[in-house]
Amino acid sequence: MRLIIEQIFNNNTAIVDLGDNQQAIVKGKGIAYSKSKGSFLDSSKIEKIFYLDSNESQKNLFFLLKNIPIDIVTTTYEIVDYAKKQFNYPVMDYVYITLSDHIYGTYKRYLAHQYQVSKIPDMSDNYIDEYLIASKGLKIINHNLNIDLPDSEVKSIALHFINGKGNNESVNYNAKNVDFSEMIRTILFRNNIFRTKSNSNYYDRFMIHLQYLAQRLNNTTQETKFDRKIELEVEQNYPGSTNISKQIARKIQEVMNVKLTSKELLYFIIHIQRITQEDGLNQK
Repeated sequence: MRLIIEQIFNNNTAIVDLGDNQQAIVKGKGIAYSKSKGSFLDSSKIEKIFYLDSNESQKNLFFLLKNIPIDIVTTTYEIVDYAKKQFNYPVMDYVYITLSDHIYGTYKRYLAHQYQVSKIPDMSDNYIDEYLIASKGLKIINHNLNIDLPDSEVKSIALHFINGKGNNESVNYNAKNVDFSEMIRTILFRNNIFRTKSNSNYYDRFMIHLQYLAQRLNNTTQETKFDRKIELEVEQNYPGSTNISKQIARKIQEVMNVKLTSKELLYFIIHIQRITQEDGLNQK
C-alpha cells in the first residue's frame, strides 16, 4: 500500500493521508528522505504509526507542532498509544497537549542541569494501571530522547493519565462550552499571579488544564478517602497554593453548582505551585 504524504517533519517522520479524512503520523528510518508533500510513501518502511482518530486530535497535533519539537510529540503519541493498546486505557484528547508540554519542559530542564525531583506523593497503590503506563512511558522517553530521567519521574507522568482518564459518555453541551479561563485569571490577578516570561510554560499549561475542566467534571469518579489523604498531604506542603486553589474551587462551584473533588483540587495546587515557584514568588 502506498500512502500520500501530507507533511514532512524530517527524513524519518511524516503525516500521511489514509483516506476518508483520516490521517496518521508515521515514523521509519529514511521514510521521507527525498520526498515532498503529495508524493507517495512506501508503507513497508513504516516502523511506527500513530493514528489521528478525530478532528480534535488533528487540531491538537498542529497546536503542539507550533512550539514543541516533533521528536517530543511522537514520543508522547507512542506513550499514549501504548496506554490505549496494552491497557485499553481511555484518554481525553487534551492529554496529548499536557503530556507533550510536560515532557518538553522536563527535557529542557534536564539538559540545562536544572531538573528537580517532583514532590508529588506516590499514588501507585491506588493507580496501578496509570503507574505501569508511566513506567513504560519513562523508558520510552529516555530511549527516544537519549536522556536518563530518574524513576521518580514516573509519578509526574502517571498524574497526566490519572487526570486525563476519559470515558465513552457524552459531554453535556452547556457544560462543555463554559470558559473558566478568564474567570480564573481574575482570581490569579487578585493574588498577584501573572503570566511572565519565566512562568509562561506552567501558566499556559494551567490554562489548557482549565479549558478541559468541564469535560472532566462530566467524567468525575467517586471521591475516595485516599484522594482526600493525598490532598491533605499536598496542602500541608503548599499552603499558599492551596489557599488560591480553594478560591478557584469555590468560584467554579458557584458558577457550575458542582463541587470539585480532592483529586481536581490537587491538580490545581500543583499547577499554581509550579507557576509561583518558576516566577520566584514566596508563598506563606
